[in-house]
Amino acid sequence: MRIVFIGPPGAGKGTQCKRLAEHLAIPHLSTGDMLRSVDKATDLGQRISAYIDDGGFVPDELAMEIVTTRMKDSDCVESCLLDGFPRTLRQAELFSEYLASNGDKIDLVINLSADREELTSRLLHRGQIEHRADDYAEAIALRLKIYFTRTAPVIDFYANKGIVRTVDAMGTPDEVFEHLTASIPARE
Repeated sequence: MRIVFIGPPGAGKGTQCKRLAEHLAIPHLSTGDMLRSVDKATDLGQRISAYIDDGGFVPDELAMEIVTTRMKDSDCVESCLLDGFPRTLRQAELFSEYLASNGDKIDLVINLSADREELTSRLLHRGQIEHRADDYAEAIALRLKIYFTRTAPVIDFYANKGIVRTVDAMGTPDEVFEHLTASIPARE
């Protein structure tokens, strides 16, 4: 089963993906974690940092390269949870073409939904605790703006395929996880 998690920054994608990956015993592919883990001393790492440290997105082709390279690993052949990818309509289109060329597809898209004030509060709090370079007020505002203008069309793209389930992310992590697991069909 291939599941895509979509939601604004701070909606809990990482938290819920980690829990669901353990629950379903499938890999969790966090594009953000993969991008942040690239050695910043390398040319690639410096290019990536230039985009994400200010709250922006890496180019679609670079995101595709990183994700599809990881998906070739043996643990991802059958299933995975995709956290933070695809983020743009172009990425969704490229990714669908890539999967189709391999006889594969996305089975389910989880759209985590939360209001903007709560998202900003969560991200500022996380920035204080985790010291992430992109969790400060200006970068958060930019990330939310980019999400609502560039990622919302991705939800429509997958909704047209009939595979989107929206989950309210305003509750506690346990409440959200309960709603999340209820929205996932039983595995065949």
